Amino acid sequence: MELDLRFFATFREAVGQKELSRDVDDDATVGDVLAALETEYDGLEGRLLDDGSIAPQLSVLKNGRDVVHMDDAETELEEGDLLSVFPPVAGGTS
Repeated sequence: MELDLRFFATFREAVGQKELSRDVDDDATVGDVLAALETEYDGLEGRLLDDGSIAPQLSVLKNGRDVVHMDDAETELEEGDLLSVFPPVAGGTS
């Protein structure tokens, strides 16, 4: 099945583009896709998953909804889904 991926900030730099389409197995999960991305892009290695779970402070949205509120890395994917991957954000002033 095909799904769309969208990357932000430093992850966009690591991938070299903001969006891409990806063919994945029909039974693929969010964790499967993130593991494949870590393998494919050196700049993402070790930054998306932590012992099979989504890395702390990382935001991954499936069709605009945070997968933490679904099944986390085990969230199942469907044809045409959009996964948005945001790196941890820090900073600001008080």
